[in-house]
Amino acid sequence: MNTTHLHLLLNHFPIIGTMIGSGLLLWGILKNQNNIKTIASVILVVMALIAIPVFLTGEPAEDAVEKLPGVSESIIELHEDAAVLATWLMGITGLAALVALLFQWQKKPLSKALFLTTCMLSAICFAAMARTGYYGGQIRHTEIRTGAAVNLQNEREQDKTGQDNKNEEYAD
Repeated sequence: MNTTHLHLLLNHFPIIGTMIGSGLLLWGILKNQNNIKTIASVILVVMALIAIPVFLTGEPAEDAVEKLPGVSESIIELHEDAAVLATWLMGITGLAALVALLFQWQKKPLSKALFLTTCMLSAICFAAMARTGYYGGQIRHTEIRTGAAVNLQNEREQDKTGQDNKNEEYAD
């Protein structure tokens, strides 16, 4: 198994796991069930830990696919930029979940506010992770590329072609 395979294997966990953790945490808050909040928080901490190797294997995965036909550098850049934001949000969410757990175990009243904050962060984090996955899917799945991504790709290709033509003019 190489780093590209590892990236593709693990990248779904932070997306789906954050969605599950967010939903469970919201349920635990609404039902005031500490055991559900604990399970949800542990899931969010684990997803934050899994996000680290996913992010770290992204660059080697890029190196493996960037020269393949049909792969757009602009879409890879969109994916990479989204991944940086999502990974930071996942880390913050995991840390918030861990702090909320510690406060709950110490029976501090602030734990309720921390769980609520973690729940809001996890919902934002899920959106960022889903966006990152969407851009990642477009790298090799041209059938799901949006008009905006295709237009950006075409503009960049035209810029490169225009620059190449200009360079050829100067070469004469």
